[in-house]
Amino acid sequence: MRTFAVEYVYDTTRTADIDALRPEHREFLNGLAAEGTVLASGPWLDNAAPGALLLVSAEDDAQVKQILDADPFHRAHLISHRKVRAWNPVIGVLAART
Repeated sequence: MRTFAVEYVYDTTRTADIDALRPEHREFLNGLAAEGTVLASGPWLDNAAPGALLLVSAEDDAQVKQILDADPFHRAHLISHRKVRAWNPVIGVLAART
């Protein structure tokens, strides 16, 4: 398995919808975390583009996209941009996964 960094950028015109679906979105990601697919996830704290960073364990970027297509935020078209990049953690607690 490889590690992927996934950046979500949220649709800022639909903040009420994002707030309403957040519990379902987090339940979905918590399920993936429990099975070891999502290694970490959380929102950006700066005031740039609202969004989040997810670290995902998968075989390839196509599998990452397939998995995250089931995210309630994605299904509701609340993510205006999603970028998936393979990442090689060589230092720290995730380094042992490679």
